[in-house]
Amino acid sequence: MKPSVYIETSVISYYVSKLSKDLITAGHQIITLDWWEKAQPKHECYISPYVMQEISKGNPEMVTRRIKAVESFQSLALNKEVDALAKVYLKVVQPPEHAITDAYHLAIAAFYGIDYLISWNCTHIANGHIIKQLQKINVSSNIQTPVICTPEELMEG
Repeated sequence: MKPSVYIETSVISYYVSKLSKDLITAGHQIITLDWWEKAQPKHECYISPYVMQEISKGNPEMVTRRIKAVESFQSLALNKEVDALAKVYLKVVQPPEHAITDAYHLAIAAFYGIDYLISWNCTHIANGHIIKQLQKINVSSNIQTPVICTPEELMEG
């Protein structure tokens, strides 16, 4: 059985975007392309309605490219338990208003027992301080915390 991975919106955006002139962003995009080609087929990939909502905004051409990139991935359903877990995360992490959806990405991956959550959002998702807080919450709730990392960290050696 393949390991499971929840692919957060930033990874999908980096995968389909034109190469950035910013060197760091361009590096992340190249790593994402490499991950998508080499590692993604070795994982059972999941998204959520929140990912679909986020990738459906913006330039119509890019929306089409993002949706096409994830069309074969299973979308994990929202439910009361996910909502309740996200609300607990929100109370502890207290993200800014524009980042509230990030708590739902984390809650969905944790609730469904996903092995990995990949993201380039190192402010509100793939962030050591946030991960530590989530682990405390999840341990006390008997929920497994997915390994939260960037695509670069989920490449095989």
